[in-house]
Amino acid sequence: MALSATIRRFSITLSDSDRGVYETLDLRVAQHPSESERYLVARVLARLLQHDEGLEFGKGVSAGDEPALLQHDLQGVVTSWIEVGSPSVSRLHKASKTGARVVVYTWKGGEALAAEAAGTVHRADALELYALDQPFLDEVAGSLDRNNDWSLAVAGGSLYLEVAGNMHQGTVTRIAPA
Repeated sequence: MALSATIRRFSITLSDSDRGVYETLDLRVAQHPSESERYLVARVLARLLQHDEGLEFGKGVSAGDEPALLQHDLQGVVTSWIEVGSPSVSRLHKASKTGARVVVYTWKGGEALAAEAAGTVHRADALELYALDQPFLDEVAGSLDRNNDWSLAVAGGSLYLEVAGNMHQGTVTRIAPA
């Protein structure tokens, strides 16, 4: 018998002074049995750091051809393709050919990915690559529950995440194209 996804609920207060975004969000996120807690935390953080109208979670790791997050305009056209982790350059090439903005949130090998993409990916100079702190992701992953109450403040690339009364601090850093 196949294992089913775990549904995790996130009540989030988002204060992103870098982008002028102040929202209260209630998200329900399905965690596939093969999805690590670190990946799930990175996926939720990417969702918060890119928060905008029309942004949705993809179908997850079980849908191999869909990214972690997609943003559509009012006509249903994909405007942003957002990956989490270490996608292949062929996947990034495919995404960039859609004409959508392509964003990647990774926690290891970001510079190597940027260098590899430079000679292979269509519109590689337009890729937006961001590095998240792996220790920060692991710390937050250790606090996951089925119901999560988060308060995230973003300022100057620093992330301040309060989870159940505990403060976790990390960074998100833009990786320059190679």
